[in-house]
Amino acid sequence: MSVRPAKHPPASTSSASIPHVKTTIARLFSLRTSQTPITVLTAYDYPTALACSAHPVDITLIGDSLAQVCLGYPSTTRLSLDEMLHHCRAVARGTTTPLLIADMPFGTYAPSVSDAVRSAVRMVQEGHVEGVKLEGGEETVEHVRALTKVGIPVMAHIGLLPQRHVLLSGYKVQGRTAESASTLLRAARALEDAGAFSIVLEAMPTVLGAYITEKLNIPTIGIGAGPGTSGQVLVWDDMVGTWNGHKPRFVRHFADVRKEVVRGVSGYVNAVRNGSFPDPDREGYSMDQGEWEKFLVAEGRPSWTWTPAPRNTPTEDVTAEN
Repeated sequence: MSVRPAKHPPASTSSASIPHVKTTIARLFSLRTSQTPITVLTAYDYPTALACSAHPVDITLIGDSLAQVCLGYPSTTRLSLDEMLHHCRAVARGTTTPLLIADMPFGTYAPSVSDAVRSAVRMVQEGHVEGVKLEGGEETVEHVRALTKVGIPVMAHIGLLPQRHVLLSGYKVQGRTAESASTLLRAARALEDAGAFSIVLEAMPTVLGAYITEKLNIPTIGIGAGPGTSGQVLVWDDMVGTWNGHKPRFVRHFADVRKEVVRGVSGYVNAVRNGSFPDPDREGYSMDQGEWEKFLVAEGRPSWTWTPAPRNTPTEDVTAEN
């Protein structure tokens, strides 16, 4: 491997040298009060954690979406706690200023309050996260209350609940009727009263996202809930354009990394096959001629020679669909 231990944290490419301030819960409330939008991105490994810290975002979320985008599972419900802990530790090693929050996997908190506390403690102690996020409405109030009571910060999550996609008959927008909107508002208030420091509002009408935000005293983080929330969150792979699956209406690609990956991989394959990589002069190592001759004598082959094969003209990169 050519990788060497990093001597210094990667520097931001931003032209402005702005000191990065560690995100705390108090800082999130300050951002909400000043109406400064809060930025949240998911991360699942050390490199993406470094990127979230270097530029930086306010909150890095180790989302259970890693089940699909990293592990190839069909849904988030397949993710185990041990798998989540593995990714939490990797992200924690690359996180500096963002507040580090992780999703509680399906089945680790819903069965009982004691299950929730036990699982969350493992995520803090073994996963090195600073808080947890759990999906659910009023039925999770006692879980949130118990977690905050033992000192674990909780980010709540209402609206579309991906862990319940089967029960909901798919990934559908929530809160489109007066009754369901009232249910979501009631849940948001109850979760705030239980001690949640923030709440994710997913896939709901824009006006409802703004209304719930106005009625709460804690920051709201929207994903498909419009610009009226206190902040926004996107899945890393959606943001950089590497996810090949369904693209929800609320997703915007801020980069086309998938296209660059295709260009890089196809370019590498072509260069190896046509002999242009590696270049023996630029990408190879030399040996003292006298030492080499002594080696050949010891091998009993003093007349052995090697001539690099003629390098072919590099071919055009393979072009894939955008």
